[in-house]
Formats: sequence, structure tokens, C-alpha cells
Amino acid sequence: MRELLTGGDRRSLGRSHEAVVKVAREPALFEELIACLWDDDFVVRMRAADAAEKASLEQPLLLQPFRKELLGLLEEATQQELRWHLALMIPRLRLNATERRRAHDALTGYLEDRSSIVRTFAMQGLADLGKQDPRLLPGTLEQIRTLTRTGTAAMKARGRKLLKELEP
Repeated sequence: MRELLTGGDRRSLGRSHEAVVKVAREPALFEELIACLWDDDFVVRMRAADAAEKASLEQPLLLQPFRKELLGLLEEATQQELRWHLALMIPRLRLNATERRRAHDALTGYLEDRSSIVRTFAMQGLADLGKQDPRLLPGTLEQIRTLTRTGTAAMKARGRKLLKELEP
């Protein structure tokens, strides 16, 4: 799996699409893909995150065996490409209340990231967690309302979409 993700620079996804296709055909390869999230090469990590996010969109249960590791990575990741993909993947997990709170707290921290993509995807992740746990929704709605007024153009657009979904 790693061979598909090496080479080039961060401006290209390389052959990460091939990794998604391979995992769709052979789900057991997902473990290899997840292991690449901790690779020494930042390009491999970035492409692995992209491929894992896309593969888990179709098959979210692929993520479940790696729940604890992914929650830990969510809290410690500093690479923006990892952060933005983790923000979308984590809400796909079946989390207990404590884990949802951890994820919520980490994603709230992502709202301070210097990358507007990370902040925008953190909004989405927080909204997705809020849909799962009504106790998280009031604070999430307030954050999204604020970011819809003050954020980048992408954040404002995402915020308007999320508010339509979340508000009665």
C-alpha cells in the first residue's frame, strides 16, 4: 500500500485513488493504509489520509477497528492534511459518549488551525458529532453561527449549509 502513496510532493494525490480501489476490492488492505497515517514521510501520511477518508465514505465500518488509534491521532496530529481528513472520518466511527466528547474537544481545537480547510472540515465534523449526540448540538450550533459570520468564504458557505441541516 505504501508504494502507491510515495513520491512527488503535497500538490499531488499521486496514486491514492488506486489505494481506494484496492481497499474496495480487498478490505483487509485497509489496515495497511491506516498504518501509513503514522509514516515518517509527510506525503505518504497525506495521501493515506485522503485514501482512508474516501474508502471510509463508502465503507465506514472499515474505521471501527482503529477507533482508539484514530482518536489519539486526531488529538496529536499537526499536519493539516491529516487534520482535515480526520475531521471527516472520526464522526463515521461508532463512539461512546466519552469518545464523542474527546472528538468534539479535539475538533473544537481544530477551529483555531491556521488552515481554513482544517477549520471548515472541523465545522463539518462537529456538526456530524452533534447529529449523533444532542448534548453537543447547542454549543456546536453557536460555534457554527459565529464562524458563518466571521470565517473565510468557504467557512461561511459550509456554515450556511450546516445551519440549514441542524436548525429546526
